[in-house]
Amino acid sequence: MNYISVSAAAKKWGLSERSVRNYCAEGRVSGAILVGKTWMIPENTEKPIRKTRSDAAPKTLLDILRREKNTALSGGIYHKVQIELTYNSNHIEGSRLTHDQTRYIFETNTLGVTHESMNVDDIVETSNHFRCIDLVIENATGMLTEGFIKELHRILKNGTSDSRQSWFAVGDYKKLPNEVGGRDTTLPEDVAAEMKALLADYNATKKKSLEEILDFHYRFERIHPFQDGNGRVGRLILFKECLRNDIVPFIIDEELKMFYYRGLAEWPRERGYLRDTCLAAQDTFKGYLDYFKIGY
Repeated sequence: MNYISVSAAAKKWGLSERSVRNYCAEGRVSGAILVGKTWMIPENTEKPIRKTRSDAAPKTLLDILRREKNTALSGGIYHKVQIELTYNSNHIEGSRLTHDQTRYIFETNTLGVTHESMNVDDIVETSNHFRCIDLVIENATGMLTEGFIKELHRILKNGTSDSRQSWFAVGDYKKLPNEVGGRDTTLPEDVAAEMKALLADYNATKKKSLEEILDFHYRFERIHPFQDGNGRVGRLILFKECLRNDIVPFIIDEELKMFYYRGLAEWPRERGYLRDTCLAAQDTFKGYLDYFKIGY
C-alpha cells in the first residue's frame, strides 16, 4: 500500500493540514497510521465527511476513549483502560511492577519512592505500552496492516535493553528462531510471507465476529513474528479489532492467564476454551462500562 503525507492529502482534499491531522486523530481517515509524530495516509483513501453539530456528542466507546484521550481527562474509561490493559498485559509477560506503580507512572510520569530494586525494562515498557494504547485508539477504525503491527512493536520495545542488541529487530520481524510454550513457531525466513497471507485472509471480510478476531490472534501468536513482545502486541491488536468491529473489548488478567494460555494451545481442537475465557474477561469490562454509564 502506498501512503501520502498530511500536506499532500490536504491539497488533494482542499483542506487545511490542521484539519487533516484532526481527522486522522479522530479516526476518520480510513487506514491512516501514526509513525512517530507523522500521519501517513493511504493514497486512495477518500476525503472524510464533515461532521454536523448533531454528530458532536460521543456515542460509542471508541468515541469516548478518543474524547477523553484528546482532552486528557483523568478518572474516566480511557484512564481505566490505560492502567488495566498495561498492568495486566505486562504482568502476564513477567513485569514486576505493581498495579499502583503502573498507575503512578501513567498519572505522574514518575515512579515514586520505593525501597525495592526495579527492572528498568519494566518501567520503559510500561511507559511505552501507554503510547501503544494511544496508537490503538487513534487507528482503531483502520484496516489491520503490517505497518501498523510493526509500529506497535517499535513503540513497545523502543529504549529497552533488547533494542540495544544487534540480533534484536525493533519494529521488524525476528532474526532468530524462537519458541512459545515449548512449541515451534514460524522460522524467521518465512515470517513475512505468513504474515502477509494471514492479513490478506483476515482483511478479506469487512465485519469481523469475535470468533474471527480470536482466530487471528491464535494464528498471530503461532507465527510469533517478533523476537519478543508478541503477546503484548497480539493483545493490543485484540483490543483494537474489538473497537473496530463494535465488540466489547476485554483485558486478560492474572486470574485468567492460565485459561488464556490453555485456550491458545487448544484452539485448533476446541475453540470453546479461549472463547469462554475471553467472554469472562469481556464481562469484567462490561462492569467498567456500567460504572461509567457507557452503553454497549
